[in-house]
Amino acid sequence: MRRRTVLKVLGLGLGGATVLGGGGLGAYYLTARQDTVGKIAFDAALPIPPLATSETGASGARVFALDVRAGETRFKDGPATRTWGVNGTHLGPTIRARRGDRVEFAVRNGLDQETSLHWHGMHLPAAMDGGPHQTVPAGGTWEPRWTIDQPAATLWYHPHVHGATADHLYRGLTGLFIVDDEVTEALDLPSEYGVDDVPMIVQDRAFDGDNQFEQRVPLGGSLGVIGDEILVNGAIGPYFDVTTRLVRLRLLNGSNARLYNFGFSDDRRFSLVATDGGLLAEPWETDRLSLSPGERAEVVVAFTPGERVELRSYPSEHGGALGRLDGFDDRLDVCQFRAAGSLSDDSALPAVLGTAPDLAGAAVARERSFVLASDQINGRSMAMDRIDFGVREGTVEVWEVTNDNGFPHNFHVHDVRFQVLSVDGGTPEPPLCGWKDTVLLVQGKRYRLAMRFSDHTDPNVPYMYHCHLLQHEDEGMMGQFVVLGDGEEVGVVPKEHQHS
Repeated sequence: MRRRTVLKVLGLGLGGATVLGGGGLGAYYLTARQDTVGKIAFDAALPIPPLATSETGASGARVFALDVRAGETRFKDGPATRTWGVNGTHLGPTIRARRGDRVEFAVRNGLDQETSLHWHGMHLPAAMDGGPHQTVPAGGTWEPRWTIDQPAATLWYHPHVHGATADHLYRGLTGLFIVDDEVTEALDLPSEYGVDDVPMIVQDRAFDGDNQFEQRVPLGGSLGVIGDEILVNGAIGPYFDVTTRLVRLRLLNGSNARLYNFGFSDDRRFSLVATDGGLLAEPWETDRLSLSPGERAEVVVAFTPGERVELRSYPSEHGGALGRLDGFDDRLDVCQFRAAGSLSDDSALPAVLGTAPDLAGAAVARERSFVLASDQINGRSMAMDRIDFGVREGTVEVWEVTNDNGFPHNFHVHDVRFQVLSVDGGTPEPPLCGWKDTVLLVQGKRYRLAMRFSDHTDPNVPYMYHCHLLQHEDEGMMGQFVVLGDGEEVGVVPKEHQHS
């Protein structure tokens, strides 16, 4: 019996707080809140993932070698932790390429089981997507290739093995994929990688008594694994030495299930400049920013000489009746920023950044509805051999998506960026006004998402749409679609997908 079905049987759904009010379970609920403010030593310099190197292939493409391997990583005093990584023992290098680059990868699987690398947020052919149909067998090599053709954005890569994505990501297979373009490079935003343009992969982990990762699901929790330690780029309690007045943070919620509500310890305001799919039309100033698993954001923060301030995750309002069990009431110190006595001031925050999404007035070829509930989408669990529908290349569709079972979910679509047209018929909040590929679904609200399908067609090899809370995805909250060219009809998923 699946976890959320069990919770319903126990009476721990929307009205579950009443049941939790008595006995030992009620006491557990009352104490199920973490607060690490003032308890973190901040004694480790923030690691900066290295930039992946590439060679020029015979075709002129940039060729990257990515070796997936098992190893050990020391996160704290005592035994090292068994981990997986890409070109290392934990996490992976940051891949960086420009729009127009032809890229090729040799993904070598050095594990003792199959895995995959999915390019989350990338517009590319379905056969190169790295989803559940492009797994790499133990000892095997996968060689995807494509031309990058999308605006600058902070993307990422991670495993996408059906039924095992949560496990593989938790072990450490995560990295950033930064796309650059002329538009962004012409702006005076902070741009020196690791200096004033800082990657921050934020993940939670639980450790057992021997310092091994423990996939701990809270009693009564509905999201999956929730850890009590926060890692940033693989470090617990890191600090970052600030040398410039403005710093651009590329935030990734790389957790399996935890939602973060980012803000600073002094409640200073900062500027959101980009979301999943790239730059906003103009900066949005705020003091809090929520990211659900899979979402990214680029923010610009101003510092003054000599100060120290912490990035925190504050309690969130979106957890529902039992949100406390899944960490929604937690207050967590994430990273400390230590400003030098004098700061350089070579960058600026432009008043105009990019171009706003433009699909609100587009002709709509088809509208579809998706309801997420009980580990299913529209009453169906994921089936590897079933293509749920086809979309026509060159058209715009509007998908109305609703979370309808009282537990938190979010929604990610492969290959495309989407525009959030409305939330419950109203104008989306500013963080949802840029291009997105992943969006938190607040219980009961209707999200209308517009997306254009372009360039890559294949009637047989599908893309995914799914909840990016990984336990939900692994348990079946996922579906498949194909993009069709003129005259093509939905085909049949190959029994064995070719990797080259």
